[in-house]
Parts: sequence; structure tokens; C-alpha cells
Amino acid sequence: MSQPLPIVTVIIAAPPQLAEVQAVAAARKLDYPADRLEIIVARGKQPSVQRNVALRAARGEWIYFLDDDALTPPDNLRRAEKFLHNPAVAMVGGPNVCPPGAPLLEQVFAVVLASWLAFGPSRARYTPVGEMRDTGEKELILCNTLARRDTLLALGGFNEALYPNEENALMDELQKRGQRLVYDPNFFVHRRPRRTLKAFLKMLRTYGRGRAEQFRLHPTPGSALNFVPPLFCLYLAALAFLNCLSIPNSLRLLIAVPMIVYFVATILQTLASMKNAGVVRAVLAWPLLVASHIFYGLGFWRGLFTKLDANANKVRTEVVLETIGL
Repeated sequence: MSQPLPIVTVIIAAPPQLAEVQAVAAARKLDYPADRLEIIVARGKQPSVQRNVALRAARGEWIYFLDDDALTPPDNLRRAEKFLHNPAVAMVGGPNVCPPGAPLLEQVFAVVLASWLAFGPSRARYTPVGEMRDTGEKELILCNTLARRDTLLALGGFNEALYPNEENALMDELQKRGQRLVYDPNFFVHRRPRRTLKAFLKMLRTYGRGRAEQFRLHPTPGSALNFVPPLFCLYLAALAFLNCLSIPNSLRLLIAVPMIVYFVATILQTLASMKNAGVVRAVLAWPLLVASHIFYGLGFWRGLFTKLDANANKVRTEVVLETIGL
């Protein structure tokens, strides 16, 4: 006799003023028994706090985290069903991909997010990569993640001093405790990238700041790669300073060698992106490859010196929960 399906609670963090939460309509179409599915919208101004409040109120054995604009296909829970009865698996996730009908600028942003040079292994968060496999925090993203509720509660939920990267710190801790994290490239949601260049660059700075704050609170060897963009910014500043000095041309050329190598790498990445994104999108993404390293690096430097205070978030953040009928 087969086991009954576990109850799944969909938790959607949304700002207070957002009238239409797009993820709700998609979640209501999930192919899952209505009596085993719960949808909670947690409204507030600090997503880590919102998710923790909703997590404690949820009745599901599994939590499906979605961002307010993440559109899940109806079959996502059925696709993950084989893991729901496996006690060794703590999380299942996959990419959030740009919808095919998105404006050209957003598709260009998606090319950057999906490129190895800009995001390394984390490109798997934005485009399907490889086969289903055990993974770590570099490849999973909270806007499309299933997680065991009791496992999250045992760790105290998300660190409320962190946003973003609250999920990354928690995933690291899960792996330390021997829990499995699974990446399924076909377990995806559609989600539009940022709408404007200004918003995209701000996102990059925020990601850099969040990673630095995570490293300060939860240092792991896996964060070593994230130090490359801030060091690149330091190199650019040093290069500009040295070019103002009177130094031999041979030394000037030697100092410029890393920049030449970097330039070649961006060209090779652009050529590689053409295979899936086409010539126009790949070429338009080229300057944003450079911008991704600069703005992420600047955000990282900022995050090394920000004040981390979880209690302040609790005091100023009011969370309102809305249970959505099916």
C-alpha cells in the first residue's frame, strides 16, 4: 500500500503593497491534491523574517518556497514526488528561468546570469545545467526550493540578519549535518529578471553584499570563489593608480597582462553564449559580463563592513500572513 502524499505548504514572501501576487495563481494550479496543499502569502519588508513567521505557522511537512513573481509549472510537485518520502533528502530545487516572451533587455540579463564567467557554478540557478544530482548552495535558489519543514525548524529557520543569502547559510548547515540537497534542472519556474539596467546592477551589488555578510557569519571554503570579483575591483583601482605614475613600459605591460587575459575570457564567453542565446543577445551581454564583476565586487566590499543585527529586523518588521483558498 502506497504512502499518502505529505502535506505541502507553498510560502510566498511578498511586500505589503503588492496587490497581485503572480505566484499565487500559478501555485493554485499545481497538480497536487487540494487537501494536501496549503498556500501562505507572508507580507512584510524583510523576506527572511517573513519566511520564518510563515514557516512556524505552516502545517505542511514540506515547504515550497516561491518568490512573489515565480511562476511554477503545474507538474513541479509531481516531479519532486519521489523525494518527498526520502528522509535523507532535505531540499529539492532547480533554476528560475527567463520566460521566452520577456523583453529583449531582460533576455540579455538572462544571458549574463546563465554565463559561467559571470556566475560560475551558480549559473545553474538561472538555466538548466546537466542532470539531476546531489548539490550544494551554489546551485539552489530559494525562489524555487522545496524543503522539509521539521529540518528547517530544527536549525532555527533562516538567519534573520541575512538577506539575501539566508538560504545559502542554511543549506551549508544542512550539508554539514549530512542532509542531501538535490538539483533537478527540470524542476524550474519562470521568473523575469530585473526590468531595468539600474535594477539589474542594484541586484548584483545586493548579491555581493549578501555573500560577504554570509561569509562573515558562516565562513566556508565554498565562498573562496566569491572573493574574485572584489579582488578584481581592487586590481582595477590599482591599475588606474599605477597608470598615473611614471613607470617603464615593460612594467606597465606586465601589470596589464591580467586585464588582457580577462578581456580574452569575456570574448570567449560571448562566443560560447551565442550557441544558446544567439549573436545579438550574446553581444549585448558582453559589457554586462564586466559590469557583473564590478558591481558584485563593490557590493562584496560593502558587505564586509555592514552592521549585522537580526534583532533590529524583528523589531521593525511586521509580518501579515494570508492563507489562500484553493
